[in-house]
Amino acid sequence: MDTAPLHQLARNFFAAVGRGHLPEDLVTPDMTAWVLSSGDSDLARFNGGIALLAALVEPGKLVYEIQSITAEEDRVVAEVSSDWPLVNGQHARNDHVFAFRVRDGRIAHVAEYMDTRVTREIIGPAIQVLAQQLAAQKDSAGD
Repeated sequence: MDTAPLHQLARNFFAAVGRGHLPEDLVTPDMTAWVLSSGDSDLARFNGGIALLAALVEPGKLVYEIQSITAEEDRVVAEVSSDWPLVNGQHARNDHVFAFRVRDGRIAHVAEYMDTRVTREIIGPAIQVLAQQLAAQKDSAGD
């Protein structure tokens, strides 16, 4: 079996995350996700999380460095690392493992494992600050 298309699918996934949104041709309409730090998601919630992450990271810097990709039948596993400069001046460095299930050439399920300490201590607080800023902007726009 030629696993090159599965490897490319994983690479396309990381490129799409870097752009802040998973396009419809990359995932199945019923795609599901599970992330160690946030649990189960449907496609809409997962895309919302990607958009939020993209808002936290300096423009153009939401990049995963692929360490390895292994593929077999309908499964792909990618080991990646990240070192993102956040808009608040902090850096979020982490190692991740993504496990994909593929159906009809598109991602049907993704699971992400990472060091949740980074999420809890760096990403989470940055999300809270961003939410407060957005709420303040909304309040001032309503005045």
